[in-house]
Amino acid sequence: MLSRLVLLLTAPLLLYQGRRVRRTTPRLPEPPGDRAGCTRQTDKPILRLLLLGDSAIAGVGSTSQQEAVTGQLTRLLAEQYDLQWQLIARSSLTCAQVLELLRESQLDMPQVDAVLVSVGVNDVTRRTTLRQWREDLRAMTSYLVEVLGAQSVLYTALPPMHKFPALPQPLRWFVGQQAQQLNHALTQHCRQQTQTELLNFDVPYEPKYIATDGYHPSAVAAQIWAQKAVRQLMKKHSDKGVQ
Repeated sequence: MLSRLVLLLTAPLLLYQGRRVRRTTPRLPEPPGDRAGCTRQTDKPILRLLLLGDSAIAGVGSTSQQEAVTGQLTRLLAEQYDLQWQLIARSSLTCAQVLELLRESQLDMPQVDAVLVSVGVNDVTRRTTLRQWREDLRAMTSYLVEVLGAQSVLYTALPPMHKFPALPQPLRWFVGQQAQQLNHALTQHCRQQTQTELLNFDVPYEPKYIATDGYHPSAVAAQIWAQKAVRQLMKKHSDKGVQ
């Protein structure tokens, strides 16, 4: 009851701050670079990787795909696998919109073994309800596993939006609360599905880890994200011959 009263009283300020942030925050572009590739190493086990989601995984905050999470992750995995990979991502998309983009996209791979997903921040800003979020996650996982044949789906946890330097208070607190609710539902989803896992990676909220818009991960943060993803993916796919 109290939280509803606080929300009601602060709603005009939150609306004003939200509009001001959208107007004043620099809109960084998705960086140039390859969005698909393969290594053609016949002496190594095959891994077909799909990178999927929103602006974070699209590389916003980095100057090229090579220094974004896609480039860093595929470079590390290529040391162990004959890797075939593809990035399907676009800025400002919610989970449901990412799934729609995936369905409309042409896959360069005959099948998918593993998926790294980044969704949720835009669901916070678009006020996706918890019920709809859960339904969208189920639809996403179902498509990845049942249609594309993914053996593992690695969902990246939502970032701690209550720490985003681009957001003023109390807007920062408000979206942080929303992000935590969606993250809790995402954690539950990953526990309930045998092919899904949650990827948490922590970075200090210091300038070198944050892009110039105060919103997206920098290349340094993307490196930490990629390293954590590699560890979880290799553990999941150790049956493919990797020690």
